[in-house]
Amino acid sequence: MYGKHLKIVEQIAIVFIFAVIVPTTISGFIINNINQQSMRYQLRESAVLIANMVSDEIDFFNKTVTSNLEQAVFSLQYFPTKKAKNAYLDSIVKTLPDCEDLELADEKQLKEIDRQNTLNKKATFPLKIADNQYLVATYKLDAVRDELFRSLADEKRQIYVLTKDGYLIAEHNYTEDAYKKTVSLLPDKLKKNKPVIFGDVKNQPLVYVSKDEPEITIIVNTTEKVTQKAITNNSLKIILSCLFATFTIIFVVGLYTYYLYINIRQLFKGIIAISKGNYERQIRLLTTAFTPHEIIFLAFEFNRMATEIHKSYIQLKKNNIELKQLNEFRSNLIDTVSHELRTPLTSIQGYTSRLMRQDITIDEDTRQKSLRIIKEQSERLKRLIDDLLTIPDIEGMRLRTKVEQVWIPEILEESRILIKNKRGMEIVFNIGEDFPLIEGDKDRLLQVFVNLLENAAKYASEGSKIVVDSVVADDDVKIFVKNDCEVIPPKKLNKLFEKFMRLDDNTTRTTRGTGLGLFIVKGLVEAMNGEIKLHSDKTCGFCVELTFMLSKVVENI
Repeated sequence: MYGKHLKIVEQIAIVFIFAVIVPTTISGFIINNINQQSMRYQLRESAVLIANMVSDEIDFFNKTVTSNLEQAVFSLQYFPTKKAKNAYLDSIVKTLPDCEDLELADEKQLKEIDRQNTLNKKATFPLKIADNQYLVATYKLDAVRDELFRSLADEKRQIYVLTKDGYLIAEHNYTEDAYKKTVSLLPDKLKKNKPVIFGDVKNQPLVYVSKDEPEITIIVNTTEKVTQKAITNNSLKIILSCLFATFTIIFVVGLYTYYLYINIRQLFKGIIAISKGNYERQIRLLTTAFTPHEIIFLAFEFNRMATEIHKSYIQLKKNNIELKQLNEFRSNLIDTVSHELRTPLTSIQGYTSRLMRQDITIDEDTRQKSLRIIKEQSERLKRLIDDLLTIPDIEGMRLRTKVEQVWIPEILEESRILIKNKRGMEIVFNIGEDFPLIEGDKDRLLQVFVNLLENAAKYASEGSKIVVDSVVADDDVKIFVKNDCEVIPPKKLNKLFEKFMRLDDNTTRTTRGTGLGLFIVKGLVEAMNGEIKLHSDKTCGFCVELTFMLSKVVENI
C-alpha cells in the first residue's frame, strides 16, 4: 500500500518541476525571443538612422562647399583677366578649411583633375559656370571623412561612402574582408534617395542610401560585435537572470523542503514510537523561519497527547498492580478467614454441643472449662472480625479515633488478659505506676497492644521473655515491645507492615495468624498521630518502637 504513493520530497520535486522549472523555462524562452525581435528591430532602425545621418552630413557638406564655390563664381566676374582670377582663387583657397585647390577647367580638364584626385585619394567638387567651364575644388579625403563621421565617433558599425563608379571615398571602422563582403551583397539596381535594408543575415542588417546629388552611395554594416552586444549579450543576461532566479527558487524551496522533511520525519518517528508502546517519546522540532505554524502546532498537540497517554498508561499500570494486589488480598483473605474462623467456630460448636447433651452428666469443672473455652474462642472471633473491619477504614484513610487521656499501664494489664498465650511466655512490663498520661483512643490502643503482645508471644524464642520498656521525653513517650528471635533481614523487616505478610509468608504455618497484625497496628497508631518503627538485631531480637504524644492536661492517677 505504501509503495503506491510518492514521498513528500518526491511530490515537492514533481510540483516544483511543473510549477517552477517548466514555466520559468518557457517564460525565459518567450522573453528571449521577444527581446531578440525587439533588438533586431532596433538594430534595423538604428542602421537606417545612421545612414540618414551620414546622408544629411554629406548634404550639409556638399551645400557648404557649393555655397563657397558659388560665392567665388560670383566674385570672379569682376576680374577681367585669367591671371587675376587665378590669383583670387588662390586667396580663396587659403580661407577655406581643408580645401587644397580651386581652379577653372573645361570638361576635359575636369575629368583629368578627377582622375588625378582619385589616384591621390582626394575629393573633387565641380561647379558648372558656363558651357564647358567649371570651377573645381579639391578637398582632402581625411577632411571629408572627419566632417562626415564627427557625430559618429563612438559608433561601432562600419560605414562606407562610395562614388557612382564604386570608388570608396570615406569609411568608418573599415576592415577589408567586411567591406568586400558587404559590397558583394549590394543589389544590382539601387533604389534612389531612401534607406534600403539588404543582406541575408537578419540579426546583422545592412542599409544603403543611393543619392543623386551628389552621386554617391552610403552603406551601413551592422557587424557581428554590434549584434553580439545588442542581442547575444542581452539574451545571455536574460538566460542568466532566469537561471539565477531558478537556482534561487531551488535553494529556497530545497531549504524549506529540508526543514519540512526533517520535522515530518520527527512526527513519523513519534507516531511509530507511540504505536510500539513508547509513550514517553516527545517530538523535538528543528524550529526555524521555514518551520510552518501547523507543524509546530501538530507537534505540540502530539506531545500533549503523548504525555496524557503516558500518564494514563502509568495510572493503568498502577491500577493493574492494585487490582493484582486486591486479587491477592481477596485470595489471602479467603484463605486466612476460612482458616482462622474454622478453628474457633469448631471449638465453640463442639463445646456447645457437649454442654447441650442430655444423655451424659457433666460435672462443674468440665462445664466451667467448656464455657471458658467458648468465651476465649468467641473473643478470638471478635478480635479477628474487628481486625477485618478495620482494614477498609485504614486503607481508605477513614479510620476515626477519639482523643482522650490514656494510662498505658492499665491498657497493658488488660491486654495481658485478652491475649492468647498458649506457650506461657513470661511478659514483663518495665513501666512504673507514675507513668504519665498520653493522648489516644483507649479502645484502639487496647487493640494495638493485644496485637503486638499476641504477635510477640507467637514468635518469641522458647524460654525467652516478652519485655515492654518505655522512655519519657519532653513532649512524647516511646514504648518498646521486645521479644527474642532470630535477626530479621532489613529487606524482610520493611515488608512486615504489608497485609498478610508473615515471617515465612505462609498462612498455613503451624504458628497460626492472619498476617494483618502489624498492618493494623501501623494504621491505628498513625490514626492517633503516633509513630511506629521496627528494629531487629542481635541485642533485642525483634523490637516494635511506638511513639505517642503526652497529654497536655495533668491529672492525678
